[in-house]
Amino acid sequence: MKTVQMTLDEELVKAVDQAARQLGSNRSSFTRQALRRELERLRVEALERQHREGYARKPVLGDEFAVWEAEQDLRR
Repeated sequence: MKTVQMTLDEELVKAVDQAARQLGSNRSSFTRQALRRELERLRVEALERQHREGYARKPVLGDEFAVWEAEQDLRR
């Protein structure tokens, strides 16, 4: 692991410390987990944006998926 220095406002540090204590963790571990979750959220958001943009550029044709209709599970 690499040690990094960050500047955070006092209220944020207090909130992080309190949350970490409640979780039985520490500031560093809590922050690593929070950063990982945010990076994953950003990754998923980018993929969803690409998906939307792809369908905007090439919309689904009316009968494009008709060949798969027989494969659907209609019990739902």
